[in-house]
Amino acid sequence: MIIVKDEKNMKKLLQYLFEHKTLTREQAKEVLVQISQGVYNEHEVTSFVTVFLMRSITIEELMGFRDALLSLAVKVDLGVDNAIDIVGTGGDGKDTFNISTLACFIVAGAGQPVVKHGNYGASSVSGSSNVMEQLGYTFKNDQAQLSREVKEAGICFLHAPLFHPALKTVGPIRRNIGVRTFFNMLGPIVNPAQPKYQLIGVYNLEMARIYNYVLQSLGKEFTLINSLDGYDEISLTTDTKIVTNKGEFTKSPYELGKKRVFAHELSGGNSVEAAATIFKNIIQTKGTWSQNAVVLANAAMALHLTGKYENYEAAYQAAVTSLESGAANNCLQKLISLQ
Repeated sequence: MIIVKDEKNMKKLLQYLFEHKTLTREQAKEVLVQISQGVYNEHEVTSFVTVFLMRSITIEELMGFRDALLSLAVKVDLGVDNAIDIVGTGGDGKDTFNISTLACFIVAGAGQPVVKHGNYGASSVSGSSNVMEQLGYTFKNDQAQLSREVKEAGICFLHAPLFHPALKTVGPIRRNIGVRTFFNMLGPIVNPAQPKYQLIGVYNLEMARIYNYVLQSLGKEFTLINSLDGYDEISLTTDTKIVTNKGEFTKSPYELGKKRVFAHELSGGNSVEAAATIFKNIIQTKGTWSQNAVVLANAAMALHLTGKYENYEAAYQAAVTSLESGAANNCLQKLISLQ
């Protein structure tokens, strides 16, 4: 099948996909490039996206979509070669508070540079971009400003639509659909700064398998986490499956966070304002024991990934120190002051 650039092409493409056929890596790249260029209308794009709600995406298709986004992306070099990103795919339907974003500040407070890639919530009340905006952060793609933020605050935030034209094009469509799409899968692997380390939360083991293959093939240093009851982060509500470059293992809530927590304790509230209030309470050491435990476990796993700590327990203690000493909050305050 050859993809041709014409307005009638989407009908042919959809028919091809409805026959349970899949795209090659090059075909997937080409169609997403066309979507970003506005070749198709929103109804055609919605239909295309819906295909991948009805069947699993293949590794070839995911790699092709990734190729497309990175080929079109605004390039950025922040002058750090050991940065980390902590990100969940989203789409787990759990509406938790912003665990990954909080973990980023704890990691930054421990002295590890963070280049966080995020977006508005498409299937949740408050995505990372929603809460960062509410906290007073100004989205930008100016390399000099972002470099300064990493240097002085230990962290910067890359709002995906400013770097990826295709994501900006499909943003309204994703919000209208309101459920996870393959764009949730793309977010964690298209950080334009291409950080050295990545901690990625996934909502099921099939996605962990796909990411494992993709990240291994890209030569990335990574850790994938999936709480076995469907959270795309270490939730401490049940055991967590962990996949790294070195292998796979399962850990209990007590091994990762000293305690088990209940799902209702992870609620992110019903508005962006509520999510931001929870965020500020936790980073100012006013969070509940359960909220702190979950954030610290995710931050510890990220720090452990860097290889700078003797073991997970040492990384956990570094996370605790970052939060309780106020270092994590200092990173947030410094970042906001630079806007």
